[in-house]
Amino acid sequence: MAVAGLSSCNLDWEKPDLAVPPPERFNEAKPKSARPIASGSDFAGKFGSKELTEFTSRALSDNLAIAAAVARIDQADANARIVSSALWPSINFGANAQRAQVPGTVIGEVPNFNPTKALLQGAGKDEAAALAESLASFSATRTNLFTLGLNASYEIDFWGKNQSASNAARILANASRFDRDVVEIATLAAVMNAYLQVLAVQDQLKIAVEHVRIADHVLGAITARLEKGAATMLDYGQQAAVLAGQKATIPPLEQILRQTKVTLAVLLGETPETIDVKGGSLKGLRYPRLDPGLPSEVLLRRPDVAEAEAILASREFSVLRARAAFFPSITLNGQYGLQSIVLRNLLRPEAVAWEIGSNLAQPLFDGFNLQGRYQLEQGRYKEAAALYRQRILAALADTESALIAAKETAKSVKIGEEALAMSKIALNAAQAQLLEGTIDVITLSTVQTTYFQYDFNLVLARLAHFQSAVSLYQALGGGWSPTTRNAEIARADEAYEADKGPWP
Repeated sequence: MAVAGLSSCNLDWEKPDLAVPPPERFNEAKPKSARPIASGSDFAGKFGSKELTEFTSRALSDNLAIAAAVARIDQADANARIVSSALWPSINFGANAQRAQVPGTVIGEVPNFNPTKALLQGAGKDEAAALAESLASFSATRTNLFTLGLNASYEIDFWGKNQSASNAARILANASRFDRDVVEIATLAAVMNAYLQVLAVQDQLKIAVEHVRIADHVLGAITARLEKGAATMLDYGQQAAVLAGQKATIPPLEQILRQTKVTLAVLLGETPETIDVKGGSLKGLRYPRLDPGLPSEVLLRRPDVAEAEAILASREFSVLRARAAFFPSITLNGQYGLQSIVLRNLLRPEAVAWEIGSNLAQPLFDGFNLQGRYQLEQGRYKEAAALYRQRILAALADTESALIAAKETAKSVKIGEEALAMSKIALNAAQAQLLEGTIDVITLSTVQTTYFQYDFNLVLARLAHFQSAVSLYQALGGGWSPTTRNAEIARADEAYEADKGPWP
């Protein structure tokens, strides 16, 4: 009930507190300002792989998730046009030709005549029958009506209801562009991570093949000693098991490699059969240098934070629109055109007809519909406010986590390289001692297994280190900046203003 709502519903709306002051610095970085990082293919180029740069460029143009996000922009722009149409007068042209027949029993009817009642009141049968027959003989009348003209209506937006609705829709059009940027950054990060995974698996396959070669070489030496009686079948069986174990690592790696290429093909908008990934080695890549800057700068460079902020602003205008619906609405109506019952007279000056008027409507009783809508929009605003604050915290947490990962994975790579070098020395020494007969095969097997494990772990450490750079790239907004934000808003305004005119 709107009238009751005006008194019982609190129209002096108090917005939730949105204050989320960012920290002065990140724990894992120096407190200094930094320029936005490179975006898209420019960032991918910092790894030093032309193939990776090419893949990111192809993803920008062919990825289907990005294409879907662009389509959502078109939808949001169209919705802004639709919702904003209430700010303009509605003018329609109409033409009508009408022919109607009015029964003679209606236009020639004797007032209050009822044959049965007449008989009861003493009228003769002949008199009542004559009256009924005379009514039945009345002929019908046919009329024509031809109209041609314009109809117009316009709602005076005293309380800003239509303007608030327009603002809400137009801000959502901005948010749709920020969402496309979020999808683009996530897609590029997925492409880079998949390509890095391909390189890592290729490295592991090379290691596995080399380990098979080493194990096979040792097995050959043991076989020669076995023939001379210097080794036992236990020695032979132990080394044969090591060789078989190394061979068993190859099929799973081949599976991961092929499946990762399939994933990469989908990210590029292609079928798996059409993509050709040459790959290479993680050792041939460079680690891109990234300066995070200050937390406040990071928040301004995150398109997802900008999207959440835009959605929040849109929800606020939706609340204002629901509030304005409590108040009266005034609509102006007008008609101007030609009317005639004869077609040949339709264009005569005397056929001109016009009408102008206004309409005021104040909701009085609607079963608490308006109050419910007002409370609904307030609830949506509170939800958007909570999600906005959550997005801010997530942006800061993502950056801090990525910085931690970059620092710790760098340590892992360094330690892994040292461990592998020492393990290689131990393996060479063990192989020499086995040939000399100073150690048994079990000791050699342990040394081999340790070396193989360190070699594999080092590849995983390198992969994690390079992927930490991708995570940091994504956490820092993927090259997005306030300049990008302003450009996206300008593009939304241009789309709203484009192709405007009286005709579709």
